[in-house]
Amino acid sequence: MEVLGFQPERMLRVRWTDTDPANSADWTITWKVEQEGRGTRLFLVHEGFDPGDPAQLMARTIMDGGWRSQVMRALGDALERM
Repeated sequence: MEVLGFQPERMLRVRWTDTDPANSADWTITWKVEQEGRGTRLFLVHEGFDPGDPAQLMARTIMDGGWRSQVMRALGDALERM
C-alpha cells in the first residue's frame, strides 16, 4: 500500500496494487471528510476497477457490499464509543 495524498482531518488517499502478477488490481481509495451543518460527512471513493474484466467487476461488487455492511458499520460503532 502506498499513501498518495494526505491532508490532516480532511483527506487520505492510498493506492493498493496486488503483488500477484496474475491479478491486475491497481486500486485507489480516497477517504474525505467535509463539515456539513453541525456534523461531518464521510466520502469514500474506491476506483481503478477494469470494467472489461469480469473478475474485477465481481471483486468490486463484493467490496462494495463489504464497505457498506462491514467497514462503515464498524466505523460508526467506533465513533459512537468516542
